[in-house]
Amino acid sequence: MEPTERFVELVQRDQHDVPLDEAVLLIAAHDHEVDVDAQRARLDELANGAPSSADALATYLFVERGFIGNSVDYADPQNSFLDVVLDRRLGLPITLSVLMIEVGRRVGLELSGVGMPGHFLVGSGSDTFFDPFHGGERLDVDGCRARFAGTRGDVPFRPEFLQPVGTHAILARMLANLVHSYVARDPASAIWTVRLRLRVPGVSANERREAAALLGTLGRFEEAAAELAQIAEELDGTAADRAERAAAAYRARAN
Repeated sequence: MEPTERFVELVQRDQHDVPLDEAVLLIAAHDHEVDVDAQRARLDELANGAPSSADALATYLFVERGFIGNSVDYADPQNSFLDVVLDRRLGLPITLSVLMIEVGRRVGLELSGVGMPGHFLVGSGSDTFFDPFHGGERLDVDGCRARFAGTRGDVPFRPEFLQPVGTHAILARMLANLVHSYVARDPASAIWTVRLRLRVPGVSANERREAAALLGTLGRFEEAAAELAQIAEELDGTAADRAERAAAAYRARAN
């Protein structure tokens, strides 16, 4: 089965039934060839020596095994590919968080992704958090607030930023990171990431409009028009009219 077909099949499930490791590796398979089963086996091997407490697991992965955030080239798309992260031991906050969540799952730990704006974290229970990008540092709520201020100091911190997020939200955020990375380096390479992100349930109408605009910028007028037309069907009143007018404009440019 092709990576896109399999990815779409997975994300159409209830998100509690989506294997996070497989879905994340399928994202990487759109950039380069990935043996998904072999990479999942690498996670199994990593878990073989892993402890079964969250604190000890953070030390095991981010101190003993040397996984760390890539602060030198943060925008490198390779930081978003789990197989490459396993090779280089470098990644983004969200990719390293997926690593901890998936190794933890294999040793019986229930860890969650925490989608704090600007800096993804791992949650253990309701008030304990880990920052895989910074050596697996353990944080309480005040520590998370301080970390947030360091990245988004112009935005007031809200407790709901520390709520767990589901698999769909993790995948959408990973793809959003890739869109930004590719647009900054080679916009034409962003097309597959935009298309894939639109297949993840729960993407907001505003995000879909932004994706349509990017497709239009890249000359994919028919795709942009189709997405906007679908958005128009789901909206009412002025918002629907605006989306339909934008779709018509892209259709005109496609002819």
